[in-house]
Amino acid sequence: MLGRRLRGRGLAVAVAALIGTGLPCGAQGAAASGRKGALDAGFLGLYDATRFRAVDGRCTDCPTPKQALWYFRDDLVAVPKHAAAPGPLDSRLPVAADIRQWVAAGGLDRTTLPFMIWLGSADLIESARLQGDGKAIQLAAGTLPLDLVPKLPSNRSYYDASTVEFFSTRPLRMRGRSEPDTRGGQRFVARAIWPEDYRISGGEIALEPLHAGESLASLIQADAGGSKSPFGTRLIWERSPGASRDWEHKAVLAFMLNGAQGDDDEAHGGHFAVVTGWHRGGEWADWMVNNFYNLNSVSEKGIVASMLPMDHYLMDLNSGQSYYRPSYLLVAILQQDTAAALYQSAVERVYDRFYRHHIEFDHARANCAGLSVDTLAGLGWHLPKRGPTSYAKAVLGYYYSSLTDWSFASGTKTFNYLTEERTRLYPRVAFEALGNDLLKLVATPGRTLTPYEQLLRDQVEAIVFVRIPQIPSSRAFGTYPVASFDEYMARVPADRKDWKIIPVDARPFPDELRDRKPDDPPLSDNALGALATGSLIFCVVAPLAWWRARRRKRKQREVGAGS
Repeated sequence: MLGRRLRGRGLAVAVAALIGTGLPCGAQGAAASGRKGALDAGFLGLYDATRFRAVDGRCTDCPTPKQALWYFRDDLVAVPKHAAAPGPLDSRLPVAADIRQWVAAGGLDRTTLPFMIWLGSADLIESARLQGDGKAIQLAAGTLPLDLVPKLPSNRSYYDASTVEFFSTRPLRMRGRSEPDTRGGQRFVARAIWPEDYRISGGEIALEPLHAGESLASLIQADAGGSKSPFGTRLIWERSPGASRDWEHKAVLAFMLNGAQGDDDEAHGGHFAVVTGWHRGGEWADWMVNNFYNLNSVSEKGIVASMLPMDHYLMDLNSGQSYYRPSYLLVAILQQDTAAALYQSAVERVYDRFYRHHIEFDHARANCAGLSVDTLAGLGWHLPKRGPTSYAKAVLGYYYSSLTDWSFASGTKTFNYLTEERTRLYPRVAFEALGNDLLKLVATPGRTLTPYEQLLRDQVEAIVFVRIPQIPSSRAFGTYPVASFDEYMARVPADRKDWKIIPVDARPFPDELRDRKPDDPPLSDNALGALATGSLIFCVVAPLAWWRARRRKRKQREVGAGS
């Protein structure tokens, strides 16, 4: 997330105590509650869910890197029942170069499965209705008491009466766990609640291409970012307008943009992720979201970088993106699954290296947008670049931030933000650039296409823009994300002391789990600061002082000659 900084203070998060393992209950409990196991049927993204088993991160017999499991020691993940040994990893290659090398060596292997998917809870209930005050749910088999996972102490808002009102009017899918209640029966403890009327159905959407003067940017900015607007879908392109439309069992490759939070001035840049899955009857709760977050800090909402199902990503009661900002989704319906499968397999390789800390999250140079765009670049999508914000502003910003924050590290961050390629830096710019280029690729590409770009041109059948409103809760409503540094600075208070900032704790990674020692920077921030200060003195301050002294002497001579 753009602007989020590591901080060594804030509330500690006791994830294990609050969330629990969410392990499945027995068959008798399942029959009583009307629930089913998340891995009993269906899909996790592009993959058959029955090929996985649910474990917690303390698993000792999982074909999963121990570094990845460490982050989920007290939570539930899905791992393959059978998995091939992982291929070799070059710990020092940049992401795009590593993926290019992987593609050249053969790339996609359809027999392999993701080494780990974050489930959170393994029980599912579908077609439920809230009853009365939201303390129970109505199922086909009867009424079941409902409870919620606790709010994390560091999470500043939560599900409330307005949330109950929102969910009470629609059928619901719930992810959670079944537990005995005090009367000897069963209750369901929900962790994620998904509105089943949120559907992306080809048979229900009329074709409405972008009109003159419209753009993806204008769709994003409409209705104050869609925070309070209803869920909506719009078909903006299809290959065969007017033909019979059948998207059933078609693969999807989608781009997710989450908006700006209403209570955090470091989160106006939003968030970005790439999504894969199957279109099945308009349902999309089980699509796979590839979510990159900073592993070196503890999210106040319990978010951990991972591959995870869409209902968990958007609607988890603590970590769900929809509880603190509006979101936007651009969905490409594919005639074949190759383009989506290639991305998912490639990004799984990136996650393997990410958990091992071969790749370190960096808010300017390797954030959610940058890592996603780099993976696509490695596959061969040559996204047109927007360039950096401004090198002149970067130099001025370096000295300004260093001086005002009394920190050369702060100056370095500002410099990196303003010199980074904007399609890698800003989630919204990445979303718009990928969407605009995709629309060009499928219509009239203006360049020679790479094999991956040709796949997209040949396989994309339709493109749908989806607006996802923020779920009402005790949190302030958010809005659309910014797309530039100037827009960011115009939105936040002029005095940084007035910024609303949510502090987070650091999460040190155990040295014994590292494959290799962390790379030491060529120069520390302080050493760079000393060089920058010396350069400023040598190039600006000293010449200015010399010029002023010379001018003063000249005036003195002129005065002496005149007298």
